[in-house]
Amino acid sequence: MPQASRPGPLSRGRHETPEERADRLWLELLQELRVVQTGVQILFGFLLTVVFNPRFAELSQADRTIYVITVMLGAATTGILVGPVAFHRLLTGRRLKPQTVEWASRLALAGLVMLLCTMASALLLILRVVLADSLAVWLVMAMVAWFALCWFALPGLALRRGTREARPGDREER
Repeated sequence: MPQASRPGPLSRGRHETPEERADRLWLELLQELRVVQTGVQILFGFLLTVVFNPRFAELSQADRTIYVITVMLGAATTGILVGPVAFHRLLTGRRLKPQTVEWASRLALAGLVMLLCTMASALLLILRVVLADSLAVWLVMAMVAWFALCWFALPGLALRRGTREARPGDREER
């Protein structure tokens, strides 16, 4: 029986082998991806239908450019968030689960950044149609700041706080 790793500040007393830890982290990542992929698929599907709306012909060239950028960002976001599945499928059975989880996690984080860009672009397009251009830009910047706070800054603060509160002898083994 493999020796279990020592509990560390992030494992909170879990006694699991590196393989067990990789399995747990993989399942957690899959759950997270299921949540975000649903939203991305709905957003991307909506974007694909916009061009067939009769009012699309009335958009300015700038708004059409924003639309094209938004659709491309949506496609790229979808691709990067499906990436972890491809990683797993191609590497399954090669005893690379910890590395697969690490790379899949990086892809998921990059996917969140891409999702932020896609949402900002979609908001800009929509708000430019209904508001003055300058107000639309300010509202989009406010929403980008909000998403960045919720998605990146708050978890970063929690991590720093948790690291400070951890006991000096605790270290997570990789």
